[in-house]
Amino acid sequence: MTIEKRIHEIKLRKQRKGPGSVQKKVLLLLLGGVALACTRSNKKQWRIVKEIHSGWQGIKRQSAERAIDSLYESRLIEIKKNRDGTHTLILSDNGKKRALRYQIHNMKIEPPRVWDQRWRIIIFDIPEHMRYDRDAFRDHLTRLGVLKLQQSVGVYPFDCKNEIDFIVELLDIRKYVRFITANHIDNETHLKRIFNLS
Repeated sequence: MTIEKRIHEIKLRKQRKGPGSVQKKVLLLLLGGVALACTRSNKKQWRIVKEIHSGWQGIKRQSAERAIDSLYESRLIEIKKNRDGTHTLILSDNGKKRALRYQIHNMKIEPPRVWDQRWRIIIFDIPEHMRYDRDAFRDHLTRLGVLKLQQSVGVYPFDCKNEIDFIVELLDIRKYVRFITANHIDNETHLKRIFNLS
């Protein structure tokens, strides 16, 4: 095997593996609104300008610089030039999707103190040839606490539109999913008991 082929194989393996742990932290920090900025000198010095996040504890500066450079080359982050000569890092669309994929299993809906007496109904009709996405969507709904009302219909009493939108965008199933807010469901007495609502 030639050296060129060996290098090509290593690159392919890295692409299949996806970003490493430091790169994942960078993506998640950017998704969470932590502003990263850099001074584009010859040394490519990167710095966190908004806040120091606990996720950075134990990460060496050199590792962070390499991770950021790699994410930029992979087009997962973009660089916006500021008037003062610095550059701010922002997530690209692909970077947002990748970051969401990393944190989607930790997504939780915080119930409000007072229920607004409205039901959120999620209806989906995802084709058979996309059954992997359909099963993944069902799993995410269950994980969020959405109750199965019928075969492809879920119900939840609290606002969850942002969370559902995240999952829908991640799986690219927007045209197959409808989100409805309703004031009344004929079996809501039963549903209130399940969700422990008064």
